[in-house]
Amino acid sequence: MERYFSNKKGIKDLRRNLRNKSTSAEATLWGLIKNKQLSGRKFRRQHSLGKYVVDFFCSSEKLIIELDGDPHGEYYQIAKDVERDNYLGALGYKIIRFENRMVFQDKEYVLEEIKRNFKR
Repeated sequence: MERYFSNKKGIKDLRRNLRNKSTSAEATLWGLIKNKQLSGRKFRRQHSLGKYVVDFFCSSEKLIIELDGDPHGEYYQIAKDVERDNYLGALGYKIIRFENRMVFQDKEYVLEEIKRNFKR
């Protein structure tokens, strides 16, 4: 199922655009987790799962990492995030969220929290 559910061709341009316009927090975290740098786990960035594009995804762990900036604190965005997290969670994905500032203020905590969510 995941083959048809994951990284749909119809939103390839959207994913590419999001990668090219990543926030500084996304770029910083990507620099820390790409190329299997974090416990040998492979992460993808701006990966689509169904109708959603997630910031970072580790398929072996079924782990999604979302970085949240200021708009995520607004009521309408919180509601959208809850709907999205419930949908992806019901499919067996684990979602963890960090505020953008955490990537800069406490990188070690962010990386340890990601590792803590690995299954093995």
